Amino acid sequence: MILYQLKCDKEHSFEAWFKDSQAFDKQSKRKLLSCPTCGSSKVAKALMAPRIGKSGSNNHSKAIQPAPAGPSLKLTPATVELKKKLKELQSHISKECDYVGSNFAEEARKIHYGEVTPHGIYGEATTQDAKELVDEGVEFSSIPWLPEENA
Repeated sequence: MILYQLKCDKEHSFEAWFKDSQAFDKQSKRKLLSCPTCGSSKVAKALMAPRIGKSGSNNHSKAIQPAPAGPSLKLTPATVELKKKLKELQSHISKECDYVGSNFAEEARKIHYGEVTPHGIYGEATTQDAKELVDEGVEFSSIPWLPEENA
C-alpha cells in the first residue's frame, strides 16, 4: 500500500491510498480519481515529504496533524459544503451500519468470506490491517471521520 498526496487542477489537495504505484497510474489514466472538494477528475500526484518509520514503532496509522485553526483560517464555501456532506454521510453510516471499533478488519473478513450475513460495518483499522485487506481482495472504503462539534 502506498499513500499519495494528490492535487486537482483547481489546486485542492487530498490524500489517497493505492495498492501500488501502478494502481494509481491505471486509475488516473481511466479518470477514476476525483477531487473530494470539487469533483474534478484532473488529478495528479503532488509533492510530498517521505514518511520515515521508527524502528520498533507500532503499526497504527499516524494522522497528519492539521494546522491549528485560528483567526487567519477562512472556510471557503466549498469547504463548508464538503464538511456538511461528510457530516451527512457520517450520520447515515452511524444509523445504518454497525460500529465494530478496532475489530473492523476481522469483521470485514468475516463478511468477505461468508462467515456472517453481509451487513454494513464501520470502525478503525491499522495501516497494516488495511494493506492486508486490500491484498485479500476485501472491498472497503476509508472516509474522514469528523469529530463531534461539541466534543
